Amino acid sequence: MKIAVIDDYADAFRQCRSYARLEGHEVTVFRDTEKDPGRLAARLKDAEVVVLTQARSRFPRAVIEQLPRLRMIAQTGRNTSHIDVAACTEKGILIATAGADASHAVAELTWGLILAALRHIPHEVERMKQGEWQNTVGTGLHGKTLGLYGFDLAAGIVGGVGRAFGMQVLCWEGPEPGGKAREAGFDAPSSRDALFESADVVSLHIALNKETRGSIIAADLARMKPTALIVNAMRSKLIADGALAETLKRGRPGWAAVDVYDEEPVVAGTLPLLGLPNVVCAPHLGNVEWGVLEKLYAGAVDGILGFAAGKPVNVFKPEAIQK
Repeated sequence: MKIAVIDDYADAFRQCRSYARLEGHEVTVFRDTEKDPGRLAARLKDAEVVVLTQARSRFPRAVIEQLPRLRMIAQTGRNTSHIDVAACTEKGILIATAGADASHAVAELTWGLILAALRHIPHEVERMKQGEWQNTVGTGLHGKTLGLYGFDLAAGIVGGVGRAFGMQVLCWEGPEPGGKAREAGFDAPSSRDALFESADVVSLHIALNKETRGSIIAADLARMKPTALIVNAMRSKLIADGALAETLKRGRPGWAAVDVYDEEPVVAGTLPLLGLPNVVCAPHLGNVEWGVLEKLYAGAVDGILGFAAGKPVNVFKPEAIQK
């Protein structure tokens, strides 16, 4: 079969152990992103299988209807919101999903962002490369307050590391305190506002949905201390459009560390946050780690080989098989 892999920025698929299992199939890997539906369809016109690397590109009806040879989509990750599932079902295109728990990877990246921002590591490393020496003073964490906004598996790990650093850890799970965070030994703030007001570091750990989209507004961020840091390794749309850049310019919070953006990849250098000296921006590295990618791509290969053998596995919409 002719297999196309899209949005594999780091050329990871061909380096994973599971790639060798596709011997005998024709595999083409695209490392860049094509956003235009017409050009994306032209790129994939001969593909019988498309491997979608997580949710890096939308796969709408406008693309699907231009791919008459497409028989299967192998989706790395469980999220299918970027795929027009109805169009695939109508066309008899099978979707197979493959998940992997990235909680530890996201938690590790979150702490990397926190330390990079508060100790000014990217700035100082770049100065040293240019022949300069240190010119900033970092902020320590011992005795400070870590605020977890929401609670998931990654939040539990982030909070545990915070405690190991000697931080007080607060977690706001919602208007009704006393849930899983309390069971994990983390205290609840007196209110949502109190979390933003008291925390020296706020780390976001809520899922993006209709209720949470844009739920963190400029007034929330403005409550933070001028020395505080907000970290977002979840989804950019949790914060209202423009609110983070606006409040950072005003000095509350004093710092931000960001791994997610409204439109990805960010390659033109025009993102407003990139021009701010009090922001550390990473290119969505949260789950880009070999352990996670090995599992995701192995699941995709399982789906492809099962489909090729007439025994589909991990099927998202079984009714498509009947088309």
